[in-house]
Parts: sequence; C-alpha cells; structure tokens
Amino acid sequence: MTASRTASRTLDALLAEAEQRIARHSPPDAFEAMKAGALLIDVRPADARERDGIVPGSLHIPRTVLEWRLAPDGAWRSPHVGDLDAQVILICDHGYSTILAAATVADLGYERAGDVIGGFEAWRDAGLPTKAAPLPRVDARQLSGMAGPD
Repeated sequence: MTASRTASRTLDALLAEAEQRIARHSPPDAFEAMKAGALLIDVRPADARERDGIVPGSLHIPRTVLEWRLAPDGAWRSPHVGDLDAQVILICDHGYSTILAAATVADLGYERAGDVIGGFEAWRDAGLPTKAAPLPRVDARQLSGMAGPD
C-alpha cells in the first residue's frame, strides 16, 4: 500500500499562509501586550537563553515540546498556560520559527496567537527589558517547559 503524496509547497508559501493566521507584533507592541496580561512564551533552546538572556516574566517552553505544553486537552499541558482565550505571543531568536509555531498554536484553539517580529534580537535592540537567564532548575523529575515564568 502506497500513501498518496501531496504537492509540496515552498517554505515562503508556508510562512505566508501562517502569517495570515496569526498576529505579528513589533517588540514594543508585544511588550505592551505583556503589560496588559498577554503570555510571552520563549521557545528558544536553553543555550540561546543562557547566551543572550531572557525577557523577564516570559514562560520558557522549548519549541520541541510547545504543542504538548499548550494542548488544551493534553496530559502534558503546562499548568502556567491560560485557557484558549488567552493572548499567547511566542518569541524566538530572530522571529522566523515562531511564525509557523504560532500558526500551530492557533490550530490548537488559541485564537489570539502571535509572535514577535524580529524575535529576541529585535526585542533587545529596541531597548526593552532583558535579564540574564536564571540558573537551570535542577530537578530531574520536572519536564522541559513545565516551570513557571522567569
């Protein structure tokens, strides 16, 4: 039995489609949204956070486990993520991987999913608050992406 193959699309086409389904925020707009209660989720790997710093108050959920931590009906859902009407804004290094990730978050039911244009680099360059990453929490029982906000 052979699975039928769907026509492939270019990355540019995938990004353009995803951008139409999410809210893209400038760093200052994302900061204002955070102050108004939006949840900023940092999807960068731990080494990038340690190297470059973090946004205070952001929630770290690595991209590799994002869908599991946000799935409304999932057994591995983070207890720090709000319900489906929460405004969820993702931030990565440069603002590209979060386009597709935020579209997936929208597919999970978060109608107010978005990302930060330019990512952490643009956030920092805009002079918005950053700080050194906290020391890693050493608890072998805690799953990645389940800790509270930084």
